[in-house]
Amino acid sequence: MDNRARITLASFLAYFLMSGMLAPIGIISTPMAEALGVQVSEATALFSWLTFGILGGAVAALVVLDKLGLRAVFLGVYTAIAAALISLNGNDIQLIISVALGIIGFGCGVGLAAAALTIAQSYTPKVRASLLVVTDGAFSVAGIACAALAGYALKNNWHWAFGYACLTIVAFAIVVLAASSRYPSQNVEAERIDSQWPATVVLCVVALFLYTLGQYGILWWLPSHLDDQNVMPLTEAGTLVERFWTGMFIAQIAVAWLVLKTGARRLALVAGFGTLTGSVALWSVTNAVWLPVLALSWGIANLGFLKVTLSFATEQIPRPTSRLVSMLLLGATSGTAVSPWVTSRIAETFDTMTVLRFSSGCYAIMLGLVIAAIMMRKRD
Repeated sequence: MDNRARITLASFLAYFLMSGMLAPIGIISTPMAEALGVQVSEATALFSWLTFGILGGAVAALVVLDKLGLRAVFLGVYTAIAAALISLNGNDIQLIISVALGIIGFGCGVGLAAAALTIAQSYTPKVRASLLVVTDGAFSVAGIACAALAGYALKNNWHWAFGYACLTIVAFAIVVLAASSRYPSQNVEAERIDSQWPATVVLCVVALFLYTLGQYGILWWLPSHLDDQNVMPLTEAGTLVERFWTGMFIAQIAVAWLVLKTGARRLALVAGFGTLTGSVALWSVTNAVWLPVLALSWGIANLGFLKVTLSFATEQIPRPTSRLVSMLLLGATSGTAVSPWVTSRIAETFDTMTVLRFSSGCYAIMLGLVIAAIMMRKRD
């Protein structure tokens, strides 16, 4: 395996690990609440340590990537993540869980920016767009695998953090790959020139914030909503999360090729529309027979929106810099970060159906921003 293949694989695994932390939350929140002796909403809100840690890491990446370099970042953060993951295994002490989730989240926030920048600076624009979509494929595979693993652990009454402990292997693999590789050096002059971005980039940042806020609002609360409404038990409802990620993976295989032919701009529009309509169908239909099909269809209709939009935004700048890539991911991670807190407050004040409708509302605004960005780009 040559050097570029190693750093690319490490970048894919960084996305796998982050998805593996986020995807099972809606499934493990109930057994976690039982283990801790708290309400499900309180257990879900505890994951704010993870998501706000991701946000903090995304903010830190704006500076850290310039100062330390990509190799040092990969080695440092994923060693810390591995140690934190080990501490979660069999642990039901809230303080230790909170600190560990915060460390993991911070490391993932920095690591994701480093992974995206590694790919952005290692490949040409067309290949870059395709590979960034493939990283979402790694994200989806982790969603499928870790959601299934969490469901299996739930059925067998294993500890709620069993799946997280398994991710330690992934963290160590990233450390090994980074230790044996060379990474692209930062272009100081390009960073200095990169002081102003076009309005299209700003619109994409906000759209990515709304995208992740809406996505995790649905993925984390749909299983418990269906269980509360007696549509299907939690063990079956949890498989809908797995179906969504399976659909995402299927779509991303096609999108990795389509983006080379049609470009990121057109795909961002189609993906935004598909994400909105697919989400509405999930909370509009109450027939348990159709829900697995709708969850799969929603994942397919998503078309890797996050990476397609990120690719579209990076096309607005001659050479993507660490600040540009970090800012775009900061928009996405900000939505992820506030999602547990925001959706928990909505669920407590109203109900889980309101959370699902709120999430689709986020998608509607997101689609409007994408349309505005595309129209502005056409005028330029």
